[in-house]
Amino acid sequence: MSNTLIAPSILAADFANLQRDVEMVNQSDADWFHLDVMDGVFVPNISFGMPVIKSIARHAKKTLDVHLMIVEPDRYIKTFAALGVDVLTVHYEASTHLHRTLQAIKAEGMQAGVALNPHTNVDLLKDTIQDIDLVCLMSVNPGFGGQSFIENTYHKVRQLKAIINEKGASTKIEIDGGVTDKNALQLVEAGADVLVAGSYVFRASDPTETIKGLKELTNS
Repeated sequence: MSNTLIAPSILAADFANLQRDVEMVNQSDADWFHLDVMDGVFVPNISFGMPVIKSIARHAKKTLDVHLMIVEPDRYIKTFAALGVDVLTVHYEASTHLHRTLQAIKAEGMQAGVALNPHTNVDLLKDTIQDIDLVCLMSVNPGFGGQSFIENTYHKVRQLKAIINEKGASTKIEIDGGVTDKNALQLVEAGADVLVAGSYVFRASDPTETIKGLKELTNS
């Protein structure tokens, strides 16, 4: 089995103790930091923006995986690159000219990701999959943490994996929403490469052990 990456979602961290939680992720078996940027327009919630990401980047020692749940993401590509973001993901539903956006992200030296809402068909990525480094499949409706997992996600992962293989692409599949020890292994078996876990990690009595458990479970 390939190396499954674990990406704790900072949206679920304690914002009054953000540095502490960032250091916890640094010292844990986690691979990436997953940062959700929400604008209150594309999704019905507002999360955090540039100043918070700048602060996180100052302390984070692992890959910064930023998920833009915003309208007009192209306006901010250069800004996120300047903040030290490694992977920048835009929503398919918010990108009128997806190919151009992907090229712009890569031109800034970042990996380019595309996120799909639960109702969006993976077939829509057939023409661009070779330009996409990461596809983030939303396994809950985007906008709020702590929601329960949508079961159809397994089917979407398998469909997407088939497209990636058929096109000879090296795109990673990321799952975002409702990931726990109850579905992590099934997701990896279906073809997932990166698992985002928010509430499951940060609301655990021992987040470090919870991350370790997910890592061991999916890489056994």
